[in-house]
Amino acid sequence: QVQLVESGGGLVQAGGSLRLSCAASGRTFSSYAMGWFRQAPGKEREFVAAMRWSGGSTYYADSVKGRFTISRDNAKNTVYLQMNSLKPEDTAVYYCAADRILTTTLTYDYWGQGTQVTVSS
Repeated sequence: QVQLVESGGGLVQAGGSLRLSCAASGRTFSSYAMGWFRQAPGKEREFVAAMRWSGGSTYYADSVKGRFTISRDNAKNTVYLQMNSLKPEDTAVYYCAADRILTTTLTYDYWGQGTQVTVSS
């Protein structure tokens, strides 16, 4: 059974940093794409960042480009989202997702439960 478990969310002041983790288990993810999405109150879930577990190019939403970095640790089966220069508009529940196809859409097969990130002004 595939499990994606996010952690690392919390409350931070504007300009601060957080690192989210997504621990993946239940299958071999080497051929999978991993994505981060977020959903703010009253808004639709939106793409944040994605990459292939095997490495290569990374992809970011324009709103986070230059501030967020997606990476992975193969030994720990964990994907990270390093978030710097956080803004109040980054406040949302952040979700990790996995799928065989790398895409910026919401069509990922597997999703985590989400972790809350709150940025105060």
